[in-house]
Amino acid sequence: MTAPNPAAGSGTADAPGGPPAVVLIGPPGAGKTTVGQLVAGLLATTYRDTDADIEAVAGKPIPEIFIDEGEPHFRELERAAVRDALAGHDGVLSLGGGAIMDEGTRGLLAGLPVIFLDVGLHDAVRRVGLDAPRPLLAVNPRQAWRELMDKRRPLYTEVARAVVATDGRTPQDVADAVLDALHLKDA
Repeated sequence: MTAPNPAAGSGTADAPGGPPAVVLIGPPGAGKTTVGQLVAGLLATTYRDTDADIEAVAGKPIPEIFIDEGEPHFRELERAAVRDALAGHDGVLSLGGGAIMDEGTRGLLAGLPVIFLDVGLHDAVRRVGLDAPRPLLAVNPRQAWRELMDKRRPLYTEVARAVVATDGRTPQDVADAVLDALHLKDA
């Protein structure tokens, strides 16, 4: 995960103005951070991750926010982080996997260059591991991941301009596919 730019995270005048050039969404293990950083490099722009913004504001890792304050508090922080990032960042932006559960967030994403990085269970488990600190996958991770995807997949596809499958592909292949999907290959 990339350290957030404090100016960008606060939405101050020092931050580049939105909207982002690319917004990446998808479940845990889809590769949003890795691919986002590659896409930003290919576009010679900056990368921002709303999960990193939330951790910077809260002063603790996301799993601790879930434990200490609960999921509703985390979701409030997430809504604010997404709103600020969409308004104040014109580079590549990755959203946390559950950000699209919020109707207001989905409304803010309408018309933006959103890419759903889709990943199957096998690759997601291989990438994140079953012991990774993912609060919503803590108990029976495979079943929890399937249930998350049953709820989220329709919302990911609702807001996405394009879907890029990541299974069996290198991060560079996925980054190239993102640029192709948004017709940014020669940008």
